[in-house]
Amino acid sequence: MIEVSELRIDYDDFCAVREVSLKVDPGEVCGLIGPNGAGKTSIMRAIVGLLEPTYGTIRIAGIDARENPDDAQKVIGFMPDFAPVYEDLKCWEFLDVFAAAYKIPKSIRARRVDEELARVSLTEKRDVAAGTLSRGMRQRLTLAKTLLPDPQVLLLDEPASGLDPNARIELKQIIRSLSAQGKSVLVSSHILSEMSEFCTSVAIMERGRMVVHGTISEVQARFAEGTDLHIRVLDRADEIASWLESYEGVAFVTPETDPRSLHVKLTSTDDTDVADLLQRMCNSGFRVISFAPRREGLEDLFLKVGAREVS
Repeated sequence: MIEVSELRIDYDDFCAVREVSLKVDPGEVCGLIGPNGAGKTSIMRAIVGLLEPTYGTIRIAGIDARENPDDAQKVIGFMPDFAPVYEDLKCWEFLDVFAAAYKIPKSIRARRVDEELARVSLTEKRDVAAGTLSRGMRQRLTLAKTLLPDPQVLLLDEPASGLDPNARIELKQIIRSLSAQGKSVLVSSHILSEMSEFCTSVAIMERGRMVVHGTISEVQARFAEGTDLHIRVLDRADEIASWLESYEGVAFVTPETDPRSLHVKLTSTDDTDVADLLQRMCNSGFRVISFAPRREGLEDLFLKVGAREVS
């Protein structure tokens, strides 16, 4: 539902975004990642119409957002980092103001306000002045405001900023539920370890350009350098580690936090070689509890892509 093509954004003589193309389909959660100054926020602001790009095409749910910005904005929910709140209003009043602005019918407005307060776990703060909320609670209130009109497309800029651990868990659950409903979600965050738990695709930015964009598995395959395995054994972990280190095709063996678990790197990406290793371990009398590909997080991908593509 989000289609960006050849987008360029200039600030006077500085080019912040260089010919970036990006697509986020229904049900997809795309993690937009990169260092500070990479152009992530500029892209988001251009998509929602807060910033006029130098050139390029932006389509939201099939609508040309540059030609018909009002129509496009009706299907977008945008949550900026450090979003302000009306400090003198109670939380429910703050949401009610925006519910009216979104033209939610008055007959269901109060219900929708209460539903979104519950979704972000702020029901107990319903009658509290927004200005007295902590930074994390303000983030949650802003998220509730963003979700009020039930947008088809969500753009979330650093949504976990200031949230405590429990609120971050709830945020992940909310994002997963939005994906399950077929929403298109573009989320920018520096907390890459947590983004790995709900993103289905990744777009990595560096110095205003798109370094790589695709599903997690596509990007992992593109930058694969061998096969990473997570192996957990019943016993004899030290003996098995020594056996693996002498096995042809094993690049390294590293113990994990669990003393019975090992991170094993094969030089090959061939599934046959992986299957042969498991068979030979079993034939050698080793008792294997689990044997599976080691899931690479966004932090690993970001570091790997940066080393390969940027430097």
